[in-house]
Amino acid sequence: MPGRTAIGLDIGTSGVRAAELSYGKGGITLEKFGQVALPEGAVRDGEVVDRPTVSEALRTLWKGSGFTSRKVALGVANQRVVVRQVDLPWMPARELKASLPLQVQDYLPLPVAECVIDFHPVSELRENGSRTLRGLLVAAAREMVMSNVEAASAAGLRVTSVDLTPFAVLRAVGSPFGPAATEALIDIGARVTNLVIHSAGTPRFVRILLSGGQDVTDAVAERLGVPMDVAEAVKRQTEQVGQDAEERAATAVQLMSEVFVDEIRTSIDYYSASNPQFRVERVVVTGGGSLLAGVVEGLSSVTRLEVVAGNPIAPLHLGSTGLDESQLLQIQPLAAVPVGLALGAIA
Repeated sequence: MPGRTAIGLDIGTSGVRAAELSYGKGGITLEKFGQVALPEGAVRDGEVVDRPTVSEALRTLWKGSGFTSRKVALGVANQRVVVRQVDLPWMPARELKASLPLQVQDYLPLPVAECVIDFHPVSELRENGSRTLRGLLVAAAREMVMSNVEAASAAGLRVTSVDLTPFAVLRAVGSPFGPAATEALIDIGARVTNLVIHSAGTPRFVRILLSGGQDVTDAVAERLGVPMDVAEAVKRQTEQVGQDAEERAATAVQLMSEVFVDEIRTSIDYYSASNPQFRVERVVVTGGGSLLAGVVEGLSSVTRLEVVAGNPIAPLHLGSTGLDESQLLQIQPLAAVPVGLALGAIA
C-alpha cells in the first residue's frame, strides 16, 4: 500500500496536467498522470483569464484520470512573478519570515500588500563580524495567484500550496549528485519558459521567459496564412502543405528557434558573469517545446555545453498509471512541472 500521496497541478497555456505521487518505504511512485488540452486564450502567459473554461478542463481531468484526492499543489510562473537575488540581515527563520514584508519592499514593483512573497536562502555571508543571508526573493502578484487558485477551487479542488514552477522543475530533473556540479534547467512550454540554474540542488538563478513553442506556431501561421491548428500540424510535420509552403514554414521555425535560443544564451551569460565560481556545465531541457526541431542543437551550439533531455519519470517507481510504454515516452517531456510540484508537497 502507498504511504503519503501528493498531486502536483500545472495550469499551462496549452493544457492542464497533473501527477499523483506516493511515498513509501520503497521510494516514490508515480501513481497517476493526466492532461487535458485548453483552447487558445483560456490561459494567457501563465495566468488564468477564462476561469469557467479552465475549471471545466480540470473537472474533465479529474473525472478521467482516477486521482485519489482533490488536494493539489499548484505552480505559478509568468510575467507577474519576480525572482531576484537579495542579501538580507541574518536572523532566525521565524523572525525572517515575519520581517520579510518590511525588508523587501524596495525590491518589488508592487506594494507588498498586493504580493505573495517568499525568500529562499542560498548561502550565509560573514564579514567584519556581521552575518548576511543571500538568497532568492520570490514575489507573485496576489491577484494572479488567486485567479489560478479560484479556477482550481471552482473545479472542486483544494489548493494546499502554491509553488514557483522553476523550483518544481529543479526537484524533478535537477541532478544534485550527477555529472555536472552546476546545471541550467530549461522547461519550454507553449508561451512560458522556465530557466533555473542550480549548483548541487541549490537554486542560484531563476528567469521566467514569455516565449515558447506557441510562438513558433504563430510564426508558421503568419508565414503561410493558415489557421493555428494547421500551423501546429505543419510545425510538427504531421501535415503536408506543398514543397514551397514547407520551405517557408521551415524558415519560420528556424528563425523563431534562433531567437529563442539566443534569449536563453543571453540569460546564461548574464548569470555566468555574476557567478564565475558556479559556471554552468550542462543544460537539461524539458517541456513540449524542447521537442522542436533545432532547439537542442541550437542550445548546444551557442552555449558550447552538453544539452540533454530531462526525464522526470526515470527516478520514480511506476504504479498503476494506466499508461503503456509509448504513452510514458510521450508524457516524459511534459511531466517535469506536475511531478516537481508533487515532490515539493510530499516532502
